[in-house]
Amino acid sequence: MGAIVEKSSLEVLLAAPRGFCAGVERALDIVELTLKRWGSPIYVKHDIVHNSRVVEELRTKGVVFVEELNECPDDRPVVYSAHGVAASVKEEAIRRNLLTVDATCPLVAKVHAEAKWHNRQGRQIVMIGQQGHAETTGTMGQVAEGEMMLVQSVDDIEALEPRDESKLAYTTQTTLSVDDVANTVEALRRRFPKIVGPGKDDICYATTNRQNAVKAIACQVDVMFVVGAPHSSNTRHLVQTGQRAGCCSVLLVQGIGDWNWNVLDGAKKLGITASASCPETIVEEVIDAVGERFELTFRTIASAVENVKFNVPRILLQQDPEPEDTNP
Repeated sequence: MGAIVEKSSLEVLLAAPRGFCAGVERALDIVELTLKRWGSPIYVKHDIVHNSRVVEELRTKGVVFVEELNECPDDRPVVYSAHGVAASVKEEAIRRNLLTVDATCPLVAKVHAEAKWHNRQGRQIVMIGQQGHAETTGTMGQVAEGEMMLVQSVDDIEALEPRDESKLAYTTQTTLSVDDVANTVEALRRRFPKIVGPGKDDICYATTNRQNAVKAIACQVDVMFVVGAPHSSNTRHLVQTGQRAGCCSVLLVQGIGDWNWNVLDGAKKLGITASASCPETIVEEVIDAVGERFELTFRTIASAVENVKFNVPRILLQQDPEPEDTNP
């Protein structure tokens, strides 16, 4: 009979808030309600959220993910992802008379509205974002080509050549690093003192809250797991935030076993958070896997309380009229 190996103790500090935000929950509700109302298949332009587990589960229910509208038939519903789409996409859908349901996060839609308003005022717009990211592409597509200039970092600002420095505005992708955006905005204002910004920061509340929660934990733990997808902007920025806040070992974890167990050798405290597009079920699986090797105790570090709820489009709440009774 083998000897019983005693587990080492490990305190887990859980970040709060973590995981799904209201925009993601709304987008997923929209997909489920669209399936319920019109049946499968339905089409979604771009991944509804940046998490492969979520996307694969929806595929099994009859959701087809596409990058272009020409991949969609004329007779099936099309859902726009939470990241938003360019104005040209909506125009094409109208031209084809497609049934569309807009799952764009309301906070992204706010950025779109601001961009169009600045454009109507004759201002050229500086977009602080990541080239190729679906949200940045959608936002830049709200105005004509040349009316918005992309800046990815402070280093890009010097190369900007606006047509009129007195008529400039800026907007941002909602999922960026709060600190990086603040530095970029400061540099923009130094070069273009008359540049106009949003009335309220465009970085969404969920991104800010999750980054603040990581900052509160990072200096207290030996290792931190950020659960999420590598192609998710807010996941990558949570990793970056943890590193900058003082944790020397921050790992991006997609799921069970997505790490080398050696990283926990000698560790006494493990921090765990999850990106805004990551379901809590994956976090629970990660915790269970760690619990098989360690004797765990838990402490939640809360930096904010979230009670935001976004409504789904009215088209999903309308009841189809009852057929008329034609019997005599």
